Amino acid sequence: MKTHFKTLVFSIALIGFTACNANNKKQPANYAQTEIAKHEINKQFIKVALLLDTSNSMDGLIDQAKAQLWDIVNELSYAKCGSNKPNLEIALYEYGNDGLNSAEGYIRQVLAFSTDLDEISKELFSLTTNGGEEYCGQVIQTSLNQLNWGKNPDDLKLIFIAGNEPFTQGKVNYKDVSVNAKEKGITINTIFCGDYNQGISTSWKDGAALTNGDYMAINQNKTTVHIVSPYDDEILILNQKLNKTYVIYGKIGKQKIALQAEQDSNAQGYSKANAVSRTVSKSSHLYKNETWDLVDAVELKEVSVETLKDDALPEELKGKSAAEIKKYVSEKKKEREQIQNKIQELNAKRKIYISEQKTDTKNGLENAMTNAIKEQAKKKKYTWN
Repeated sequence: MKTHFKTLVFSIALIGFTACNANNKKQPANYAQTEIAKHEINKQFIKVALLLDTSNSMDGLIDQAKAQLWDIVNELSYAKCGSNKPNLEIALYEYGNDGLNSAEGYIRQVLAFSTDLDEISKELFSLTTNGGEEYCGQVIQTSLNQLNWGKNPDDLKLIFIAGNEPFTQGKVNYKDVSVNAKEKGITINTIFCGDYNQGISTSWKDGAALTNGDYMAINQNKTTVHIVSPYDDEILILNQKLNKTYVIYGKIGKQKIALQAEQDSNAQGYSKANAVSRTVSKSSHLYKNETWDLVDAVELKEVSVETLKDDALPEELKGKSAAEIKKYVSEKKKEREQIQNKIQELNAKRKIYISEQKTDTKNGLENAMTNAIKEQAKKKKYTWN
């Protein structure tokens, strides 16, 4: 299945990630005054592992996934658990590719659990395809063994596996794997690329049912209809302004801000509407870059300005005092929040406009994925606002 399909699954997975945390934890009495406690409240996660078949060609499905990815992220970014919003980690595997190591079951971990959405997008766009053997049971078991799923029962832990060959291939029995997943509190969701009944007959539905997951079949030839709104141009202008609020620091700052621009370009490559959707995602709480952006790093208390050396700072901050740096970062933070709020306001109007223009409201990928994740998230007391 082609790299493009993987992007599809990626979208899917992204859907799961935006679900919210299960149970609200009682705050410590001195919570408002305790920085440690403030940090700890954000330690619940949505963990999503995407297992993508890279064996066959499926251009239509891939294009559909890439075109709808950011829309799915945006819809699910409204998830909450009480007043709290979840953190997101996504891992990526490819399987069924002849270019991979046969001794390891033609399986490769592309990315371990990560919160970096730009990095995840880059890896998805870089996948290539090649015919091979597709061992669903083995790739699921590999992800169970290799990834750090954690032991927090309140985390929402999801696997999304996509492919188009029988679920029973390979030496690892998917039924045994399902038992292991349930023991870890992980739900397996399956996406069959093809006829719904064929997916049932080749055990894809059973592969999901054993962990109370969802089985979905996708019509890869369904094209995405892009609806242009009167608000798109203004949102894209705001995206340019938003990008200027990022303050790079450290060894990877220049590389990461270039990656951000690259993923903007990838989204724009599909349509203006897709680029707008990515901009909306960048205005949400799910898009954080504390490893290279000083604004996010200071807000999340990942760095102390006083300890930063001059060579870790951008040119405009070299030689500045800690007080001057803090003032600069604070101004950029305020500017960013204003831009993000404006994007959200325009997007609210955009959503209304698009809903009035739509004739087909049953998009196979977007609706199937969103509905499936929301149903599973209910068990963890998630709500959507």
